Amino acid sequence: MEPEQIVQRWVDAFNQGDAETIANFYSEHAVNHQVANEPVVGKSAIKQMFTDEFATADMVCIVENIFQDGQWAILEWKDPIGLRGCGFFQFENDLIVLQRGYWDKLSFLKAHNLPIPN
Repeated sequence: MEPEQIVQRWVDAFNQGDAETIANFYSEHAVNHQVANEPVVGKSAIKQMFTDEFATADMVCIVENIFQDGQWAILEWKDPIGLRGCGFFQFENDLIVLQRGYWDKLSFLKAHNLPIPN
């Protein structure tokens, strides 16, 4: 399967709040680095991160574009409340080995009425 197809399936699982399915897209030693946060390393830690996030906020990913270049896919997204971001996914053997996401954390926290750290 092509990286862009896998990212579309990742988005489908994300929009269902399905941390188990999302985790299965990652290699055992994958790194998920949402640059507003510390990197999360390992499939089980990534699953826990998504489980915690889905319990904290209702999130929806609307695909604006998915681009592919070799073993990389780039997701440009927005959500219904006006937030925007992008994610870079590196693949090996049809599994995500690195994901890096860029989005405005302060806007996210404010939009979801979550505490803003000092």
